[in-house]
Amino acid sequence: MTWIAIRMLTGDRQKFFGLLFGVAFSALLISQQLTIFINLIERGATAVYNVPTGNVWVMDPVSRTVDVTYAMPSTALDRVRSVEGVDWAVPMLRSIANVRTPEGDLEGVAVVGVDDATLIGLPRKIVEGQREALYEPDSVFIDAVGAVKLFGEGVDPVGLRLELNDRRAIIRGIVDIDPSFTSQVTLYTRYSNALSFVPGTRNRLTFVLAQTAAGTTPEQLTAKITEATGLRARTRDEFARDGVDFIIENTGIPINFGITVALGVIVGIAIVGLTFSLFIRDNIKQFGALKAIGVTNNKIRLMVASQALLVGLIGYGFGILGAAVFIYANASLPDFKGFYMPWQIPLATAAVVLVMILITGWLALRSVLKMEPAEVFR
Repeated sequence: MTWIAIRMLTGDRQKFFGLLFGVAFSALLISQQLTIFINLIERGATAVYNVPTGNVWVMDPVSRTVDVTYAMPSTALDRVRSVEGVDWAVPMLRSIANVRTPEGDLEGVAVVGVDDATLIGLPRKIVEGQREALYEPDSVFIDAVGAVKLFGEGVDPVGLRLELNDRRAIIRGIVDIDPSFTSQVTLYTRYSNALSFVPGTRNRLTFVLAQTAAGTTPEQLTAKITEATGLRARTRDEFARDGVDFIIENTGIPINFGITVALGVIVGIAIVGLTFSLFIRDNIKQFGALKAIGVTNNKIRLMVASQALLVGLIGYGFGILGAAVFIYANASLPDFKGFYMPWQIPLATAAVVLVMILITGWLALRSVLKMEPAEVFR
């Protein structure tokens, strides 16, 4: 009976391809939008994970994320260093500045000041230049995506001068980092240089990066630092999660992508449901003839279920393949740098497609089950 059902389905190629299109379109839209959504909100954590060392971040109590901060007095560094369980602690400055582009426009950039002595805070992967070059006067390192944004493709920015808040800066290297949610150009320099590049109030210290001593866990150290200093201390993973939560709670991204995914489901159900209903209607006499020769309703249900599952499986495969091709074909573009498709997304899409074809199959099946065999011969 399953073979008969498949022959009936594929025999009407117009409706068969219509069903495949509906499922594939829905699967493509759902998986693509979910992938973009997940990757966008994960960029709220990239600024934390771009720092390769330091498993505890310390900040002012009102600071919430890497980009939502309030500066601390410089004495906060010594207070953190004095806490039992701290192996080392270094300062970090993170602020916004303006760079004049080659076209004369102003571009907002993130300036990150790393520890003068150890350069802790500098990304591990340096594409061009040497770490020691950051010790030269007015030196900055620029992120690879930011270099393309400021100077264009094919331009080597190393050695070029920048006008950074009306001060001279010289690009001495390029680092490879994952872009942040704001996709700003990021410049790295020594902490002492950052103080001169970014004018501000008396309190300039944004973060203290700390490392736990042997025998102390990051969770234990954060509790000790908070109790001893009154500052906000978060483990690396906790602070990264704070950035993701901030995006979810304070932007319209979840709603916008949720609406798009919902539209994908609705459109898929509409297309598949209408096409499946037309297919059943056009084949109603065949189903009636089968019932007339003794085929039970249970076998009819099995036939329609096999048709729906075949359409769902093929359409789902095309949809997921299309989404994967879209993501990985655009992976070289700056805006898609680091994008990937988590394994949970194909599973979630498969669950949605399964529910969709079950609903549309059940709706289409009702007319067949209600039909009397004698109606075929009228």
